[in-house]
Amino acid sequence: MYISSIGQDSHRFETEDVSKPLILGAIKIPQSPGLSGNSDADVVLHAITNAISGISGVNILGKVSDDLCLKEGIKDSKVYLQKALQTLENTIINHVSISIECKKPKLSDHISEMKKSVAQLLSLPVSSVGITATTGEGLTGFGKGEGIQALVILSAQKCS
Repeated sequence: MYISSIGQDSHRFETEDVSKPLILGAIKIPQSPGLSGNSDADVVLHAITNAISGISGVNILGKVSDDLCLKEGIKDSKVYLQKALQTLENTIINHVSISIECKKPKLSDHISEMKKSVAQLLSLPVSSVGITATTGEGLTGFGKGEGIQALVILSAQKCS
């Protein structure tokens, strides 16, 4: 049986800790302010984690990630994604499509590296990871440069 799920996440740009790096898809985007949040605020990995939660029914972002971040000091979103992947019983992810909305930074030079990173984290071939970026024509706060939003559609197969 094939199933799919949608995940979303968004964060504003950091205004207090200007030394915080911007992390998207587990890679550092140079010369860009980081995103505000308790963790590294990687909206790409958070949206994927939420999509996995939509399949497994186990929410990771919230209590689980707060405990990891605030109690154990684990701010790396790759750890949250790994926790989500552990909740998939007899389910194989076969494709992920990611849409990122932001005015800044321009992401076209980083999409290939993000695809490779996400593919590795999900144990997928790079050809099974799609990433697009849009400014949204300035219609939302993300398109006006206030932060970054990521939307994800995840396709998977339930195995008996």
